[in-house]
Amino acid sequence: MEQVLLPAKIRDLSVKAKNLRKMNFIPAEFYGHGVQNMSLQLDYQTFRKLFKKAGYNTVITLEIDGNGEKSVLVHEVDRNPVTDLFSHVEFINVRMDEAVTTTVPVRLEGTAPAVRDGGGVLVQSLDEIEITCLPGDLIPEIVLNIELLTEINMGLHVSDVKLSDKIKILTDPEASIVMVAAPQEEEVAPVEAPTAADVEITTAKPEEGAEGAAPAAEGKAEAKEGKKEE
Repeated sequence: MEQVLLPAKIRDLSVKAKNLRKMNFIPAEFYGHGVQNMSLQLDYQTFRKLFKKAGYNTVITLEIDGNGEKSVLVHEVDRNPVTDLFSHVEFINVRMDEAVTTTVPVRLEGTAPAVRDGGGVLVQSLDEIEITCLPGDLIPEIVLNIELLTEINMGLHVSDVKLSDKIKILTDPEASIVMVAAPQEEEVAPVEAPTAADVEITTAKPEEGAEGAAPAAEGKAEAKEGKKEE
């Protein structure tokens, strides 16, 4: 196993965490069974490059200035919600002769023929699998080839994952990881023709001069008054 080294310094607790970050350091904690907890500080760029490659499931040799080397795993990483920059790291001590339990991400590789040619929809219901093994046998990810999914409703389960005999899978073997579902057809609601009850039919013609009836009556009244004056 290739050794992954990460230098670290004992943190100066008189310096606030936000000021430490401005100096391009990341506050960190080291802890574990049978070891003394330590507050550390890491060079930002050094950790960024290492974590991008190592992730959570690679044993790191932490070279603590003045305190020797420690075998650790990255246990937790916090990021700034706005900038997405690393803001805090936690390391857990491991012994190379003691098994550890962790989760390993699942990565799908290839294109399922049932999706490409059959119009199916790829549904991934599990994106990580829990395992236990010695630290030196940890793997960064589990890669599954989905080129085998040639028909609708075909899928892969945890029981289909083949790993080294040194690694024990703890996730339920019957759990589905990925499957190809049939495409859902959009239902078009039928348009109902209007019934006779919904349609108002008007047959009566409007009376001619209905609106002009009042002015006509007024005209006749004026004519009678004119005759009296004569």
